[in-house]
Amino acid sequence: MIAFQVSDMTTARCAGAVTKALKAADHAAIVRVDMATFTVEIEPSRATARQLSDAIKRAGYSPVAA
Repeated sequence: MIAFQVSDMTTARCAGAVTKALKAADHAAIVRVDMATFTVEIEPSRATARQLSDAIKRAGYSPVAA
């Protein structure tokens, strides 16, 4: 499992954008978002942590390894 804290993910729309970006990077990944803690947990099928972090950044958010 790979986890990131994304403190600028403040709304459900933001969470959707982050999830969409992660799924684009790894379509078979399992993505869980916890809005209360601003945390995203990913069980990737093929993407690396760096690829997933880059996908979140391209969506306009600031991931920090959790």
